[in-house]
Amino acid sequence: MLSLKLLNQTKTAVLRNTRPAFTSLFRSQYHTFHEDNASVLPNLVEPASASFKENAERMQQLVDDLNLKTEKIKLGGGEAARQRHLSRKKMLPRDRINRLIDPNSPFLELSALAGYQLYDEEVPAGGIITGIGRVHGVECMIVANDPTVKGGSYYPITVKKHLRAQEIAKENHLPCIYLVDSGGANLPRQADVFPDREHFGRIFYNQANMSSQGIPQIAAVMGSCTAGGAYVPAMADESIIVRKQGTIFLAGPPLVKAAIGETISPEDLGGADLHCKTSGVTDHYALDDEHALVLARRVVSTLNRVKKPQLDLRAPEEPLYSPDEIGGIVGDNLKKPFDSKNIIARLVDGSRFAEFKENYGTTLVTGFAHIHGYPVGIIANNGILFSESALKGAHFIQLCSQRGIPLVFLQNITGFMVGSTAEAGGIAKNGAKLVNAVSCAKVPKFTVITGGSFGAGNYGMCGRAYSPRFLWMWPNARISVMGGEQSANVLAQITRESKAKKGETWPEEEQEKFMAPIRAKYEAEGHPYYSSARLWDDGVINPRDTRDVLGLALSASLNAPIEKTNFGVFRM
Repeated sequence: MLSLKLLNQTKTAVLRNTRPAFTSLFRSQYHTFHEDNASVLPNLVEPASASFKENAERMQQLVDDLNLKTEKIKLGGGEAARQRHLSRKKMLPRDRINRLIDPNSPFLELSALAGYQLYDEEVPAGGIITGIGRVHGVECMIVANDPTVKGGSYYPITVKKHLRAQEIAKENHLPCIYLVDSGGANLPRQADVFPDREHFGRIFYNQANMSSQGIPQIAAVMGSCTAGGAYVPAMADESIIVRKQGTIFLAGPPLVKAAIGETISPEDLGGADLHCKTSGVTDHYALDDEHALVLARRVVSTLNRVKKPQLDLRAPEEPLYSPDEIGGIVGDNLKKPFDSKNIIARLVDGSRFAEFKENYGTTLVTGFAHIHGYPVGIIANNGILFSESALKGAHFIQLCSQRGIPLVFLQNITGFMVGSTAEAGGIAKNGAKLVNAVSCAKVPKFTVITGGSFGAGNYGMCGRAYSPRFLWMWPNARISVMGGEQSANVLAQITRESKAKKGETWPEEEQEKFMAPIRAKYEAEGHPYYSSARLWDDGVINPRDTRDVLGLALSASLNAPIEKTNFGVFRM
């Protein structure tokens, strides 16, 4: 790129008398320079200020706590369980994943906090590790049971996490690799694991349907694979089994003994020799875990998959301003507003943002940018949603859908405007236009909850119910139907009016006793750990990692073709 000084010198030479070819070259570079710089967001952050330092410190405390919890979760079921697993000459599940994916390539783990404080006993990561990694250059969904956690048995949250991984794989056309080492359904919780539509059986339904759509299904049996779980390798396109370690059977030796009186060892009933040489249930015979992973990589190398992005990709550029500064901008207090453009400037390539309708509906920021070279349309909150904001958002989503540009939602919203003026101005129908547009847009959608996610604002900003390809939360974020204080006030007002009708008084101290537990309940249930434990999101992430996480997700999404969008009726 020519410097501004050189451009000015060149401009003078051109005006005096220069060849037409050079004049054309100059104009191209001159215009490109000014067009690029016109889109650069200014740096309006003061890292030396007291408020920035306080925010940074508070966010760092949240990030440190998140790191502490996730590092513990990565250890699985505890030291004794890990040592027992290793004593059997088996690799730990995270080591299996590291050996499977390409060397020095990233692994985008999903929902590490699944199951956190959800049951009376600990179920780290929900007993299963899921995420996206590259194998022979192919982005794959990896699903690995963790046998150090309750023998790899499926709790309700394990099933939900497995199904979510398959949903992501299906939406983004990612081959699935299952590293199987599980005792099957958790029997004491069978009522919440087995019978319903989104329970255990749906795993095999998904396998069959993804295979029918040309999305490869690969299984490596590295331990127990019992009962319904036996269908994971049986329904895979190609299956691998480890000798004297992997077993596959619909009924294990104890049940066989009870049912028909036959006494047989696990290896003879469903080991590698039986299934590779006699039954044909598996296709590849592995000598150990390492060999099984080599074979899995070999299978992926034969898939003949070529990624064909439908986007105008550019060479990635780092932002002009450091993502490390995001914590100092945001802090941990949702009552302190922050300008979402300061966040965007630290996420997008070259900090360039071509803003759309900058002076209209200013509580919603919309515009075009690139993240790691991928073009995106960004929709970010800068306050409550008014009618103008909703109309602007709907218009922008239509533009991105028509152009096939993925959408990134940066969600920090208390909701839509209320009151008689707003209602008379059509906030319901205008908000509905935004919700309609978000619902119908078929371009890849990605949501990051950077602050609050409350009420209908969650809907308009592509909450979980609106099927973003991925949704993450920052550790300062909160999600609920409304804030705890607002809920306490609403319920107190209803109670106060009810007592007044009966001629009763309600002393202030009793009102506070009534409201305090409501605030506490909303604070607990709106916390990102509470959300992530239940898979309301795909993980809680460090704000500074947001750019890289979005880049990996955008790349994964481009394995699937971008569908044409058809919108429903907009109430005018």
